[in-house]
Amino acid sequence: MKKTFAALVAVATIAGSLATTPASAQRGVAAGVVGGLIGGAIIGGAIASSRPAYAAPAPVYVDDYPPSCRLVRERFWDGYGWSYRRVEICH
Repeated sequence: MKKTFAALVAVATIAGSLATTPASAQRGVAAGVVGGLIGGAIIGGAIASSRPAYAAPAPVYVDDYPPSCRLVRERFWDGYGWSYRRVEICH
């Protein structure tokens, strides 16, 4: 609540200083700037005063055991030279 009040006071001060511009200034630009500042202060104050939306993750079961079967490269002699093949090894 204190942050929201401080933001509104700051916006009111800036808006007051922009409202006292000379008559020859472009009024459309000043009105847009003031509207943007006020809208930003309202949205920023609402975000700053809200609670964080963090929730602890749910517990997860992790299986630490290695798989029972795996593929292994095996070197073998095929009669002409050394070759490699994949062999499945299960424990």
